[in-house]
Amino acid sequence: MLVVKTGRMPYDLGGLLFIVLGLVLVAAGSVWRGRVTRPLSADRARAAAIRDRSRDLLRSADMAIAEARRQAARGEPAIVTVGDVTRVAGQHYGHSSVEHEEAAAALRQRYEAADCRVDCVTDAFT
Repeated sequence: MLVVKTGRMPYDLGGLLFIVLGLVLVAAGSVWRGRVTRPLSADRARAAAIRDRSRDLLRSADMAIAEARRQAARGEPAIVTVGDVTRVAGQHYGHSSVEHEEAAAALRQRYEAADCRVDCVTDAFT
């Protein structure tokens, strides 16, 4: 077999096609991903923030109830306060200012859902 050296390497069409396809997919993914994470309007962004805050407060109430149940001695009721919910919301979710009524409403809702009347005491109903 006779090989002629021209000083140029032949192009591998399969490798070049693979690289081009990868670049197209990366470009399409970055454009598509950018549209998904950006809110389309200020109203939708505001609604999403309210929904997230509400969900965070409910989770904070769940965590406060669970923590109070863990700390309660055997045979004693767990004491869950609105302040506990506010503290957990600040520590875990970064909500530095939570209104007393917001935290109390979340605690009342989760108190009823977790059937806490049996073994918990709270100040959320006052």
